[in-house]
Amino acid sequence: MSETTDPVIDTARRRKAPAKGAKGRVTMIDIARAAGCSQATVSFVLNNSPGIKLSQQTRERVIEAARTLGYTAPAFEALHPPLPAFEGLDGVIGFAVDQLATSPEAVVAIEGARQASWNAGNVLLVAQTLGDSVMEPRAIAALTKRGISALIYMTIFTREITAPDYLYGLDIPVILLNCYTADYAFPAVVPSEIAGGQSSTRHLISHGHRRIATITGEPWMQAAQDRLKGYRRALATADIPFDPELVVEGDWSASAGYAATVKLLALKDKPTAIFCQNDRTAIGCYEALKEAGLHIPQDISVVGYDDEEIARHLFPPLTTSILPHMAMGQWAIEQLEAPGVAGRGRYPITKLECPLVERESVRGVKANAN
Repeated sequence: MSETTDPVIDTARRRKAPAKGAKGRVTMIDIARAAGCSQATVSFVLNNSPGIKLSQQTRERVIEAARTLGYTAPAFEALHPPLPAFEGLDGVIGFAVDQLATSPEAVVAIEGARQASWNAGNVLLVAQTLGDSVMEPRAIAALTKRGISALIYMTIFTREITAPDYLYGLDIPVILLNCYTADYAFPAVVPSEIAGGQSSTRHLISHGHRRIATITGEPWMQAAQDRLKGYRRALATADIPFDPELVVEGDWSASAGYAATVKLLALKDKPTAIFCQNDRTAIGCYEALKEAGLHIPQDISVVGYDDEEIARHLFPPLTTSILPHMAMGQWAIEQLEAPGVAGRGRYPITKLECPLVERESVRGVKANAN
């Protein structure tokens, strides 16, 4: 599947260049017409005027139009030097992912890679493989026959993989996204899940909570294991004893979050806060708490994980952590522009932060006292 076209950027790139100003010189008026904005906006961007608030998309559109038209003012070239391109890239990058239609994370990662690719003048060709032992190598072979100059290989679930032989046999750079190999043969990027679980729990501790429960994901998944490790590390750092009664196994679903919360509320010494290890679990947690007549965060605080779109629309809006798939997609493209990736070697696993987004679902424990 090929990438979706951004109509604004695509128009700026493909439209016929406007007539140049006197003596063939490109003017700010020419750039304004190509970028679809005012001459004043072009002036602000090209001169990097301080104190002017413009969106990053507008800035990039103006700079792209200026470069496309061949604007060569010394001040512009000094402030906005062309992005260095990896010489091995010829404008087409392959992106293979095991699941696409069933997971928003894949779409977010592809969008991150798409943005970074277009900034460097490259495009993506995307294939869903389902991890099928027969169809996956055929899909990757189809990408390479299209003349891709690099491949990003993604899995939906964060995990160590045994890379198939055909990945080692490719004569183009390969980047692993959300997975890694034991031999460190490819550059790889994953979320920093242990730190994310630790940050979520530490946030509740900073609000005075000590009876902090957590509802996990499926225990065989590395994300669930690492978020639980982070939870336990935060408790240990704060000298809070670990209580296994406060850990309830879930499966990432809202129904599991509901059932786990009912179980936690049946404890003699109930928790004052619940760390749900994904936002869908938190949805079920919210329902169980409200059904029990409890108010969030007045009676009990709740933290989620993933920062799905629903998190900001819950009542109250959910404090949660961002899964950095957008940044991971961008990181993958940036590695292709760095020297030395084409060769085989040992590469460290890069872990990107899962930033905490504070909303209204957490309150100090003293406010929970009856």
